[in-house]
Amino acid sequence: MAQNGWEAIRDAFNEIYADSLENTQQFGTLIGWQLGGPDPLDSFRVYDGGDFWHIVGFGLSELFEKQSENQEVSGYGLEFTFKLLKAGCNDEQQEIKTVISIMQDLARLTFEEGEIFLPFEYIYTGQQHGFDSEEQSQLTGFITVPEPKLESLQTPFGKLIFVELVGATDAELQAIMQGQLRVRELYARLGTDVTDLQRGSLV
Repeated sequence: MAQNGWEAIRDAFNEIYADSLENTQQFGTLIGWQLGGPDPLDSFRVYDGGDFWHIVGFGLSELFEKQSENQEVSGYGLEFTFKLLKAGCNDEQQEIKTVISIMQDLARLTFEEGEIFLPFEYIYTGQQHGFDSEEQSQLTGFITVPEPKLESLQTPFGKLIFVELVGATDAELQAIMQGQLRVRELYARLGTDVTDLQRGSLV
């Protein structure tokens, strides 16, 4: 039985990836947000999904103590996830770290500006270069979808949902913003929630 939010999330994903737990990686934040550090998310666990890495963030929900007054919801009520296709990476470890950095940037918007990211939205930053470490990918932003492997979780500190980031090209995001394409439609056309840094644009 999980004693806190961190354990609840870890245990839930450990169960999903029970057959490949020995390959799980963990990344932590050197100086926590509450201690004045720049990164709001406490840690990340990276699970081996076979042909992809599944990156799970910890820190938008309440991990170690209940601080908010809302007893039904844990923290901001969500955590980020991301699935990275191994075959699309020149350097898997570098791309994992790049995704972690992006998750921290998005979480900073939540912590500093109160922006809440929900499924079936788009994230457009205006950048023209790829968000990969080499800035060569056609993927420049994201759509958000419910995490298929674990949509929601009840923890000792309340409920949260898992919001997965899926890479999108500038052309796809422009089409969404201009009303020519819906996020759900793009997700259906992709046919996967695993991000391939080398894929071309669908529009």
